[in-house]
Amino acid sequence: MSQRINRKLDVGLLPLLSLLYLFNGLDRGNVGNAQTQGFTNDIGADPDDLNLAVSAFFLTFVLLQPVSAALGRWIGPTRWIPAMMFCWGLLTIGQAFIRGRQALIMVRLLIGAFEAGFYPTAVAYLALFYSPFDLAVRLGLFYGQYAIAGAFSGAMAFGIFQIQGDLRPWQYLFLIEGGMTCLLAVVAWVWLPVGLGAAWFLTQEERSFARNRLNDEDKADEPGDRQHDPHANSDGSGPQTRLTRRDVIETARDWKLWFVLMCNICASVPSTAFSVFLPLVVQGMGYTCLDANLMSVPPHVCGAVGLYLFALSSDRHRERGYHILSGILVTLVGLLVVVTAQSHSGKYAGLCILLAGSYVSPPLTVAWLSGNTPAPGKRALVLGVNGWGNLAGAIGSELYRAEYAPGYETPLYATLAFVTAGLLGYMSYRFTLQTVNDRRAAIMESKTADELEAERRHNVRYADRKWTFVYGL
Repeated sequence: MSQRINRKLDVGLLPLLSLLYLFNGLDRGNVGNAQTQGFTNDIGADPDDLNLAVSAFFLTFVLLQPVSAALGRWIGPTRWIPAMMFCWGLLTIGQAFIRGRQALIMVRLLIGAFEAGFYPTAVAYLALFYSPFDLAVRLGLFYGQYAIAGAFSGAMAFGIFQIQGDLRPWQYLFLIEGGMTCLLAVVAWVWLPVGLGAAWFLTQEERSFARNRLNDEDKADEPGDRQHDPHANSDGSGPQTRLTRRDVIETARDWKLWFVLMCNICASVPSTAFSVFLPLVVQGMGYTCLDANLMSVPPHVCGAVGLYLFALSSDRHRERGYHILSGILVTLVGLLVVVTAQSHSGKYAGLCILLAGSYVSPPLTVAWLSGNTPAPGKRALVLGVNGWGNLAGAIGSELYRAEYAPGYETPLYATLAFVTAGLLGYMSYRFTLQTVNDRRAAIMESKTADELEAERRHNVRYADRKWTFVYGL
């Protein structure tokens, strides 16, 4: 029964939500494709204004993410997700007619504001349907659309730029992609069920089983005995996350979270930077404007395949740390090939290797933090703070400036330094958790059964700080 329900969810829910995230990534990075056709020059701006506009996007995208996610919780994901999409789709359409530096920056600020809450709201929405041990691989497939978006964007741009008409090629790009986003928002408004109780593609028996499955998993996460939750959603989709003052305090004082956030930012610089600037980097290798967009497709496909393989392996082995480190090592190898290769073909091969590893760490970090935070309230805050890892996009946008074209050697070496720092940081974090586990095992060996049971039931030490909690590695 459980597998049958997952298959129906994988057909009736996951593909549409993944398609929505693909267009989220598409509208986020299409300015890079437009720039190969002289976007900033045509609107009366400087090339470096594009970097400033991309930084502006990530400013609102990061700062408003908790606010937008909270609105999604209040309004409901099935209404907030389509509303956000429709708004940023309209702005993308409007982007086709802007003029000047200020208009460019303002539009990117607004697009960042409306895209901010999409990912955390969508992840929370998926958690209403899948049990925790089935969710991580779906998150990998879902997040992989960010890589697919880069490939799809390049292919679409190549086709759209063939259009001959009264408008500039980049104007057709924004009009078509923005219009498709608005259309998908309308489809999502009608299609997405509010919860398991309204999942029209499940039978009544399957809905009941799926609700019980989520409740059983939730009880397994809680220390001690737990009775029926009076705060459960009316549609039976599961208990709501209740934030307490202690959740906030424990999250703020958890140094591990802030350390992992720094590691995540460093390791995410390549994936966020190349989601926008890869066509320009490829163009610097000697390809024409049109061919640069088409040639940006294979590296992003490599990124999607690499993420899927690592996510499947990570779930199968129930291990996060070494998988994240392996992904970062692949990224480092690719970067080293790009900066040392003498031929354009060698550098391009390095880009494919680089992208194959660069998308691995963000979703696996989400799964790692989620699994190591048993208290639902603190877990919600931890994952919200981890979303600030998108600050890597602001770093990348300032690195890949026009003054470093066509080779972008300085930005590539800087990216190499960031990724190396991320590797060392994640390695330290993984072995720190191992040390804590060993220490707790020694403590529990010296305690009686009654003392261990009291530790589980009482909140003197909270959530993952309990002696009885073992960190997943």
